[in-house]
Amino acid sequence: MKFFATEIFTDFISLFYPQYCFACDQGLAKGEETVCSACMLELPRTHYHTDPENALMNRLQGRVPLQFAVAFFLFRKRGKVQRLLHQLKYNNHPEIGDTLGQVYGEELRQHYFDQKIDLIIPVPLHASRKRKRGYNQSAEFGKGLSKSLNKPCQEDVLVRITKTETQTKKTKLRRWQNVSEVFHVAKPDQLHHQNVLLIDDVITTGATIEACAQMLLEAGCKSVSIASIAYTDEGK
Repeated sequence: MKFFATEIFTDFISLFYPQYCFACDQGLAKGEETVCSACMLELPRTHYHTDPENALMNRLQGRVPLQFAVAFFLFRKRGKVQRLLHQLKYNNHPEIGDTLGQVYGEELRQHYFDQKIDLIIPVPLHASRKRKRGYNQSAEFGKGLSKSLNKPCQEDVLVRITKTETQTKKTKLRRWQNVSEVFHVAKPDQLHHQNVLLIDDVITTGATIEACAQMLLEAGCKSVSIASIAYTDEGK
């Protein structure tokens, strides 16, 4: 009876405060959260987890040793993926990251990627930027992955010690110069013998993810792998 009353109350509230899909602005059906089922099916998946020699892995090949590199979606300007990421990063909707992480984590688990990692670490935000935003969007994605893969996500192992300029519109060389000395491993003891999944929201040239991966490997982790919400080849 209590559950039934709660359900009625929830339905009543939704009449006055309906929930909308963050990708298309259409109303969410009962049982849907954050992104509607239609958009979840239509969003451009990479399927990189089925191809060890995918475009992201090839981009990072030779720059840093990786066990694997995958991304959930392909990023295209003015597309629904860009819209989701904008809502996640700038409009105070961390639940988008958590939802996408859970969905993608389930896909990875079905392909046994949970057996390849021990620890999830997000690319960190500078403390001042995190205070302003209220959360790290990559960490929210990591929390969702953690739920599906049943692996811990830790935000305090890798930290950003220098606040960098935005990477937008920078060349590949300038991106690398912008991030090459800004990260620090705060808890190296937690990395020993660990297969780390390093995660970010969007990867373009790979400069940020490369810098972070090198720091983790130098600190003594067993291996590093990469996962992101989206990947764009526009940064070549």
